[in-house]
Amino acid sequence: MKKYSGHSSMKRTSLGNPEMRLVEKLGQINWTMVLLILAVAFIGFAMLYSAAKASFDPWASRQILRFVIGLFLMFAIAIMDIRFWMRHAYLFYGTGLVLLVAVEVAGSIGMGTQRWLDFGVLRIQPSEIMKIAIIMALARYFHTLAIEDVGRPLYLLVPLFITLAPVVLVLRQPDLGTAVMIVLGAGAMFFIAGVRVWKFVVVLVLGLASVPVIWNFLHSYQRNRILTFLNPESDPLGAGYHILQSKIAFGSGSVFGKGFINGSQSHLEFLPERHTDFIFTMLAEEFGLVGGVMVLLLYSVLLMYGLAIALRSRNQFGRLLAMGLTTNLFLYVFANVAMVMGVIPVVGVPLPLISYGGTAMFSVLVGFGLILNVYVHKDLRIGRHWSESSV
Repeated sequence: MKKYSGHSSMKRTSLGNPEMRLVEKLGQINWTMVLLILAVAFIGFAMLYSAAKASFDPWASRQILRFVIGLFLMFAIAIMDIRFWMRHAYLFYGTGLVLLVAVEVAGSIGMGTQRWLDFGVLRIQPSEIMKIAIIMALARYFHTLAIEDVGRPLYLLVPLFITLAPVVLVLRQPDLGTAVMIVLGAGAMFFIAGVRVWKFVVVLVLGLASVPVIWNFLHSYQRNRILTFLNPESDPLGAGYHILQSKIAFGSGSVFGKGFINGSQSHLEFLPERHTDFIFTMLAEEFGLVGGVMVLLLYSVLLMYGLAIALRSRNQFGRLLAMGLTTNLFLYVFANVAMVMGVIPVVGVPLPLISYGGTAMFSVLVGFGLILNVYVHKDLRIGRHWSESSV
């Protein structure tokens, strides 16, 4: 194992002084990406302020507090040794799996689903945590494989189990949208790791062939969501209400919007879940097409930074981790925006850093912390075992 040794006196001093080492690592963080994260978050605070009809309570004030705590967590994650995250990836995955089992046994029920663990002062949704944990576990597993082993079916059994175990537990909550997101995120990891395309084609064909069977196992409200997506006008005051009101709000916003806190559909209580799932609709109503496009551009730049960081990483674990987390962010944004526009069925996916929600906020910031961690350690070479590393 090769140890890092600086060539300048400044580097030797920083290595010997924990405070200097901390300052040095903070200086290596991609601060442009941090500013983009702050920009998106502040848009979220403003929209929650508007959703509460020009009041910080009850949503904006709590979201700001959560963001500040999450921001410190993000920085702490970013400056830790990347080998720590690699070494404990399976532990974090196992913890997430245990929490999902706990939801099955003692989870709190809300809106007909059992997705949360209520600890009194803290209420968490383990399925959001699992979106990050599964990417960490798959990144570690594929990092330890030789490139020629990635394509061998026998070596894919472990990552398939890593993927399917949480998916089954999430489907039992039931939460079809999150289960699909976990599958898509894991599938992206398989592809990034080098699994051949024909294997995805086989899985896709088998999936399509099993649609009639899956349909019979869906809950009635899940079937209604799909049927409503195909024809929302069939039940305008029932299952189709959400998406129809969302489309009306989008249209009323026009090009430049009705102005901040002036959205009629949202403030007259026609738009449901305006502080969570349909917050992008409220934003489009108040700021129009221009405002919506600007937000999507901010997300696009964040995604490009994530991809650039992944490509610059000189170790496979960091490359897989950053690429997987960036894909996860894309899935969040795409699913929410497509859902509120009626492109896909309503699946209850929050808009990252903008929708109200504690667990989603923390999981997104943890993801950003890990991406920043990959950037800080982009020049560190890690062997197939975490202890084999060099700069």
